[in-house]
Amino acid sequence: MSDETPSAKPISGVVICLNEADRIGRCLESLAFCDEIVVVDSGSTDGTREIARKYTPTVIEQAFLGYVKQKNFALSLAKHDWVVCIDADEAISPELAANIRGAVERNDGVVSGYSLDRVTHYLGVWHDRGEWYPDWQLRVFRRSRGHFGGLDPHDRVELDGPIERLAGRLLHWNYRDLSDHIQTMDRFSARMARSLADTGVRFRLRDLVLRPPARFFKSYLLQQGFRRGIPGFVVSIAGAYYVFMKYAKLWELERRARE
Repeated sequence: MSDETPSAKPISGVVICLNEADRIGRCLESLAFCDEIVVVDSGSTDGTREIARKYTPTVIEQAFLGYVKQKNFALSLAKHDWVVCIDADEAISPELAANIRGAVERNDGVVSGYSLDRVTHYLGVWHDRGEWYPDWQLRVFRRSRGHFGGLDPHDRVELDGPIERLAGRLLHWNYRDLSDHIQTMDRFSARMARSLADTGVRFRLRDLVLRPPARFFKSYLLQQGFRRGIPGFVVSIAGAYYVFMKYAKLWELERRARE
């Protein structure tokens, strides 16, 4: 956390995590410009909490409630109205940190939040083309005007008021390797299928047949994933596979319910 005198408009950094020992230090170090850092850990067994305590005394253990509820729980622990919410696999670049601090200090009460330009590093390249870019993320906002919503595992900030964009990069290392990517897609597609079922979405064969190739076409050709070589091709194929598995698992849930 910053050793400077607290600003007129203090900022809380908020992070949830689980078994992120190899990445949590980089994440929390990038939040040093904040006036406090809140970390909510959901049962790490790899030393994540011990590393986090080197950066902040506010490290809370909470059994995982789902992405939306867990992030709202973390928000409730922040002392300040302005918050910067990032994931353990992300980091704020120095340029972006300065721009966040400046924007909050200059804020006249009209703008409620700021979107950040996120770029992902995976398979040896920064993906500034294709499936994952552009990827503006609303991560800086006033707690009094916003909260997390959406469907698990794809949470989003729901905000009352205008949003502006800030220059500077939110750096993202989403998957450690291909195996991690595949395992994450398996978990997320299962969660998403369950969320769809819980909100009354029914399986349709055309979703299973048409949406995956449409996703690949958009990612690889329209969004120019081909410009990132083999990594871009892998990401585009994986995106289509995720969509396929999401609807296949929705069909599986309905089949089990009938049985």
